[in-house]
Amino acid sequence: MAALSAKVIQNAFLAQDGPRTRHNPRYTCDFCALNTRSMHSVQGCRLSLADTSAKWLNTTSTAWISFGKQGNISCNATQGASDVLSIDKVDFLKLQNGSNCFQNAITHGITAAGHDVLQFGLASTPAMFNSTLTEDAINHCPADGGIMITASHLPYNRNGFKFFTSDGGLNKTDIKDILERASKVYEESAHCGKQEQTGVVTHVDYMSIYASDLVQAVRKSAGNKEKPLEGLHIVVDAGNGAGGFFVDKDKAAMEAITQAVLNNKADLGIIFDTDVDSGRELNRNRLIALMSAIVLEEHPGTTVVTDSVTSDGLTAFIEKKLGGKHHRFKRGYKNVIDEAIRLNSTGEESHLAMETSGHGALKENHWLDDGAYTMVKLLNKLAGARTLNPNIGSKVLTDLVEGLEEAAVTVEIRLKIDQNHADLKGGSFRDYGESILKHLESVISKDPNLNKAPKNHEGVRVSGYGGWFMLRLSLHDPVLPLNIEAQSKNDAMKLGLAVLAAASEFSALDTTALNKFLQQ
Repeated sequence: MAALSAKVIQNAFLAQDGPRTRHNPRYTCDFCALNTRSMHSVQGCRLSLADTSAKWLNTTSTAWISFGKQGNISCNATQGASDVLSIDKVDFLKLQNGSNCFQNAITHGITAAGHDVLQFGLASTPAMFNSTLTEDAINHCPADGGIMITASHLPYNRNGFKFFTSDGGLNKTDIKDILERASKVYEESAHCGKQEQTGVVTHVDYMSIYASDLVQAVRKSAGNKEKPLEGLHIVVDAGNGAGGFFVDKDKAAMEAITQAVLNNKADLGIIFDTDVDSGRELNRNRLIALMSAIVLEEHPGTTVVTDSVTSDGLTAFIEKKLGGKHHRFKRGYKNVIDEAIRLNSTGEESHLAMETSGHGALKENHWLDDGAYTMVKLLNKLAGARTLNPNIGSKVLTDLVEGLEEAAVTVEIRLKIDQNHADLKGGSFRDYGESILKHLESVISKDPNLNKAPKNHEGVRVSGYGGWFMLRLSLHDPVLPLNIEAQSKNDAMKLGLAVLAAASEFSALDTTALNKFLQQ
């Protein structure tokens, strides 16, 4: 995995690190270089780069163009054992090789433009953002910006970059602008020769710095006790990812760590995904409820922003038991975080933004999507309680979610759209999906047992039969995810049948998974 942290990468990516004649996507190393011809306004900046995996391609924004601050550029990525020409052939254990191509090309482009690069080695995504905030002159921090080369949550055959400044990550508008500018610069610079490298590359063990900061946060919460968790037995699963310094979200991984906690008589189990920016049992609604309880103790009445598929029980827990306000928004951790920031700008106080995926950000942590910091908040609570009572265990955490109402049946079904089906009539899967949602709204409006949510920011959310369902378009794929929660299987089936009645009129929509659920 690879991450790069920097404040300025203007007019960024030129796919020209190898001979230009080899325009074949199989030769990934040929398409990763930075064109830095027009980086005149950001000379002397520091960028940090780190390595995590191999997945999707985005680039940089106009917001990065006119920073006048002098500094360095730092980068970090772990080197693979061998060069790999085609990411399509890379297995899971060798994803870092694809990232090497990006790291080397980016480093070359940045140093050729006269900027220094800090290579951090294997790192987590949150750490890369944090490197733009850390005050540590000895280790050349803060970095002026960061780029994370990461697989993130996307398939193995994609790769790309996450960009950070001290203000946070870039949004869709920024990324679109970068891609447009990069394309233009590429065309203008296609015949330029390689520049001499004038910047300096420095290797920094930033993860040790980042981990030390997290440890200090836990100690501080326990009155600066040197070993605030002494006596506790905590299991940590880094999920084959960058979280090993301190898992992928699948059922087997969750079952494995649960069993590990039981087998070892542990007080707590912590599991990370590969980027270490999300976690999951206490999971989904329970984890949000737990974090809400902690945050609302510190900030009474604050608004908790979540994604769209959180339960009605969570709303009742936050608002009726904790005295806070639940603001349900769109899927996508960046959407949730940006909405919390927006609410604060309008005068509505919000200190927590969290998805059911486990992605979470706190105002006190600069709205950084950081799974490790989320775990630190839980450990802080545990450490503080043990300072008062050395015999107390993880029950202090489970007690915080007492009273959270949970559905007996919770299911997510993915309904796929066949993009090649004649029923699309040459249109996009997104337009087709929107037509399905519009038709579903019409069907629901005629059913006295169902009520559409009066306030909803994406898809169609409907309550009825003592539960609810939500059908929405995936952020990236030709898929309509269907979430159903109910107090019984029979009630869940009634909700599923309501969706099927509307969806069955669209022949390009594969309802096999829904039919299978209804026939169980």
